[in-house]
Amino acid sequence: MDIKQLTYFLTIAEEKSITKASEKLHIAQPHLSQQLKLLEEELNVKLIERTTRKFQVTDAGKRLWHRSKQIIELMESTVKELKDFNEGMEGTLSIGTISSAGDILLPQRIYSFNKKYPKINFEIQECSTNEILELLKSGVIEIGIIRTPLNSEIYESINLPIEPMVAASSNSFYWNNKGKICLNELAGKPLLVHRRYEKMIIELCKQTGFNPRILCKIEDTRSILLLADTGMGIGIVPKDWIELIPNTNLNYKEINEPSLDTNTTIVWMKDQYLSSAAKHFLQTFKA
Repeated sequence: MDIKQLTYFLTIAEEKSITKASEKLHIAQPHLSQQLKLLEEELNVKLIERTTRKFQVTDAGKRLWHRSKQIIELMESTVKELKDFNEGMEGTLSIGTISSAGDILLPQRIYSFNKKYPKINFEIQECSTNEILELLKSGVIEIGIIRTPLNSEIYESINLPIEPMVAASSNSFYWNNKGKICLNELAGKPLLVHRRYEKMIIELCKQTGFNPRILCKIEDTRSILLLADTGMGIGIVPKDWIELIPNTNLNYKEINEPSLDTNTTIVWMKDQYLSSAAKHFLQTFKA
């Protein structure tokens, strides 16, 4: 099994047709079929079930499909690393980020970095914290931008300033005019929370003496703020995320609960190669 065979298989699986795959790869269909057969014989598994009426990737094929994408991405990132080593400050910097941090932190930094290093290209992947950490481990990305807490000894990190949680609501009558609210003032109110913080919020509310009314748990911060803007509930988000949705009628009250404080963290793998581009880009967070 080699990279070429994995590329052939990946194309067949994605095109759901050997004919279409051969056209895309610009190779003869019989040769492509033969390569698939050799791969199945070597692995001793059926990767694709195909008849005149049906084309279906088997369970084993789906597993290989997933691994093939990882292997090819890793190979491509390795090639980029070696080119960077040979050519200096040229190449591509791969970054994984949670969507909120990507919108707030990256645009101006990338713009300024591009002015200084115009030959560096960027690949930005928006995904969850867990997915970012897996991409770091596999070497597909070099830098991750996540939200704390981070419990690992295998990452280096730069912690940005700590931010409190805020309650965002379009219904100002929920609060009086004081600057901060206590956690118990959320009792009985419909809450919209990020899935990442759901467990922490529930546990702290119980410690305060009430079971919170979680109306909706969501992966996307924008959705939390947009739903809060409709008046259906109170969004609970880190303070620095409120800039994601401008021009809303939301009122924000800082929650006076230090255990809810969190911050954005820049992470990369310990004892793993970092390109010159990555090292220079990390300096923008240390400055």
